Amino acid sequence: MSKLPRTRTGLLVFITSLLIGANAFGQAPKAGRSDDVATLDAIIKAYYEVVSGPAGEAPDFERDSSLHHPNALISVASVDSKGNPQLSTMSLRGFYDRFGGTRRTAFYEWEIHRRTERFGNMANVWSTYAASDKPGGKPFMRGINNIQLFHDGKRWWIVSWIYDSERPENPIPEDYLPKK
Repeated sequence: MSKLPRTRTGLLVFITSLLIGANAFGQAPKAGRSDDVATLDAIIKAYYEVVSGPAGEAPDFERDSSLHHPNALISVASVDSKGNPQLSTMSLRGFYDRFGGTRRTAFYEWEIHRRTERFGNMANVWSTYAASDKPGGKPFMRGINNIQLFHDGKRWWIVSWIYDSERPENPIPEDYLPKK
């Protein structure tokens, strides 16, 4: 039995290997729009575009699923009513089943700052976001998406992401905000 890695980078490589290897037993990956997956900038731009839109429409699941590896994991970090940390982890389909229905109100999310670390065919993107009820409007919410990606030699895949929202007790650190 192999030992689990002891560093975050080692753990990311381990998890990515499991996810990519598990694809042999999973569904076939979707090709995706080549302009969405050719570069890190393009896939992050598409990542935000698919969740944004007017009231009465649903997020674009087909496009979003073409950005994600078939075995991608989605995690939501939050706090319960007593302020205790909690984590929900699911597939992309599970995320859409829980949060992806027709929007009751308009929702637009966009990146306001990014930190990227890349090694070989993997990348980790810390993407600070803002959200509003209109494109570029006054934000009612901010937070950070931490997105892990894999390049298969032809395109980028999102293999996992986790996010947490800004709260009074959880302000976004200055290093993750645009420079003034």
